[in-house]
Formats: sequence, structure tokens, C-alpha cells
Amino acid sequence: MRLLTKAEDVGSIVPVIETRRLSRGEGDVLIEVKAAAVNPSDVKAGIGMMPYAVFPRTPGRDFAGRVIEGPDNLVGRDVYGSSGDLGIRRDGTHATHLVVEADAVVEKPAALSLEEAAGIGVPFVTAMEGLRRAGLPVPGETVLIMGINGKVGQAATQIATWRGARVIGVVRKDEPYEGHANATVEVIVSSSTDVAARARELTGGRGANIVFNTVGDPYYQAAHQSTALKGRQIFIAAVDKIVQFNIMEFYRGQHTYVGIDTLGLSSVATGEVLRELSPGFASGHLKPFPILPGSIYPLDEARAAYRAVAGSARNRVIFKP
Repeated sequence: MRLLTKAEDVGSIVPVIETRRLSRGEGDVLIEVKAAAVNPSDVKAGIGMMPYAVFPRTPGRDFAGRVIEGPDNLVGRDVYGSSGDLGIRRDGTHATHLVVEADAVVEKPAALSLEEAAGIGVPFVTAMEGLRRAGLPVPGETVLIMGINGKVGQAATQIATWRGARVIGVVRKDEPYEGHANATVEVIVSSSTDVAARARELTGGRGANIVFNTVGDPYYQAAHQSTALKGRQIFIAAVDKIVQFNIMEFYRGQHTYVGIDTLGLSSVATGEVLRELSPGFASGHLKPFPILPGSIYPLDEARAAYRAVAGSARNRVIFKP
């Protein structure tokens, strides 16, 4: 499936089905794509919100499939992967076949379906890269996750509780935590509660060792006021780009801010992150997102799939070529 040029809006995206021959270089594998996720970044790139996205191109960052050409130790194996450049700066995963570096693919854990493996990609890589760069949580630490019911928030919760940390989640409306966790998750409802005051109350006045802000500026002040001495805060998104930054509180709190943009990760670098996560999926401490039958689309219904993602679908949307 190809996007020949950027669209004015999601309704104007016109995917074209083309037949093209792929060439595999030394060190690459040819994959028969069995499933590929549709991410918000795929849609944003299609409407010109990412100026470095090239056209024409095959979109798609996440995939799962079977290696049909490449090194002998990989041929015939079911693998999965993701990328910051696939589907953005080079042809991606929304296709029947994909060429990618052999070092970028990760063998699929037996317990996962191909559709589930395809849905791991961007959310889990974003969560893991944020926690790796901030310093992986350890038992005794508290992780406060703003926007916990988003896919990155759920992935961060799984990883943090797998590592033995305590997780407190923040939601906008009154709802429980919806994802898997390895321990009890406490929830703060931001529309009816002072988030920072409650977070400090739950932590004996100390605040959170790590604040994972998946939303950005709407939670910036609450996140800042909830961060413990020597705490780390992770940012992955923004609504408005500018916030009021109190330099004195920042340095007196000895805080660390970490910005994560997985579009800057190559396929190989993304594969390294996924390899760190695979033992968690194999052991059951990490679980893939549920893939509902109504969220699976063939490639010739690409426009409907893109509209579902642009409409803030809460379920992972998957192509099954």
C-alpha cells in the first residue's frame, strides 16, 4: 500500500495498492508481513504533520511476520519489530512484504499471536526507551504515570511493575486502570482531585521517583509538583509547546527531564529495545494489547483503518495483509 503524496486531512488520505519488487541487500531479511499495526504517527505523517516524511512511500512502523529470505538462522522464523524510520523516511510495514535489517527483527515469543506481536511496537518501545533513559525503576521506587490508560501509559505500567516498582496512575475522568499490571495500581482522577497533593499523600510526602508524562503540558505543573527529590520526569508528547518553567525549583529539586522521540530510533536500535522486553513477554510479566476482531483490517480498507486511529480508537488497529 502506498501514499503518493501528503493529504490535507485524514478524510483525504488516498492509499493506493501497488505491486512492486523489493530488493534485499546484504544483511537484510525479506519478511512476509502477517500483521502490521497502525499508529497515530502513521496517520500524522500522511497529513504532513511530520515534514521529514518522504513521499511516495509505504507507511507503517510496526510489524510481525515470517522471514522468507535472509540468514539461514532466521529463514522460516516468526519475528516482530518496529522502527522510527520505517514508513516515515523509507518504505514501511503496511504491505504484504517488507525488507529490513536482520538485526532489527526479534523472534516472536511462542505465547503471542502474530497480531498481538504486531501491536507491541511503538507503545512498548516508547515506554521502555523512556524508562531506560530515565533509569529503570527498582523495587521501592514509585512511578507516577500521567495518562495511564493510553497505550504508552499501559506499557509503562507493565514494565514498571515488572521491575518491582509501585505505580500510581492519573486519569482525566473517573475510570479504573484498564491494562495488565504485576501489582496493584492506584489511580488519581485529575478532574476531581489535586493530583500533586494526592500523589504526595500516597507517597508519604516524598513524591514520585519517576513521573512518566504521556500527555505533556496539561499535566506539566502537576507532574513537576509531584516529583520527588532527585526525581526523573519523562516527556513524550505536547499539546501546547510552551510551559512556564521554574528553574530554581528544578535545580533545587535536583530533577532530571528526559525527552523521548522514537522517530529518532533506527530499526536496529528499536530491535535492541524490543529484545530487552521479549523475556517479559515470554514469562507473562508483560502482556500484549488485546486485538479485537473489529479492529483488524485488510490493506484495501486502509482509509477506514486510518480514520479509526485518527478518531482516537482505544484499541490497537491492525492490518492483516
